[in-house]
Amino acid sequence: MITLSDALHNFIDGLAIGASFTVSILTGFSTSTAIVCEEFPHELGDFVILLNSGMSIPQAIFFNLLSALSCYVGLVFGILLGSNFAPNAIFAIAGGMFLYIALADMVSLIPLSEEDNKMIIMYGQRHGIRVSCQGLLMIVYFLNIWYCNQIGLRNPLKWLFDEAKVIFF
Repeated sequence: MITLSDALHNFIDGLAIGASFTVSILTGFSTSTAIVCEEFPHELGDFVILLNSGMSIPQAIFFNLLSALSCYVGLVFGILLGSNFAPNAIFAIAGGMFLYIALADMVSLIPLSEEDNKMIIMYGQRHGIRVSCQGLLMIVYFLNIWYCNQIGLRNPLKWLFDEAKVIFF
């Protein structure tokens, strides 16, 4: 089960890398660097889980490499889809999947003891997620203003909403 979910995760990583290389070389390398930094501890964790499930070291390496090969399949699809369609749609799908993993899987794994006040912890989790999303939106907003100033656009919000219409409508 962990090998299949890791293969799907690596496929989406490959989609994001392929689509980002269709945008520009710099975007492709920055996306690749971010994904490598995320994947290294992830693959080590998967390797340990496979070892603890009773596999031998060669078997765990084989299944870990087998699931990692799906990244190359995703890379090919990302390049093909990113060059023929809007790569921003691929970024939206990949980002949505990563947010879903973070919100649905990780938040539910935070342990609660009996003496903890569950409402305070739930409020803290929700507040942390809200502040993180607001921070991401602020980064996107100010990067959008900076980018529009670089290319000489007067109304950066109009450009952002025009791009959103291309992605979602």
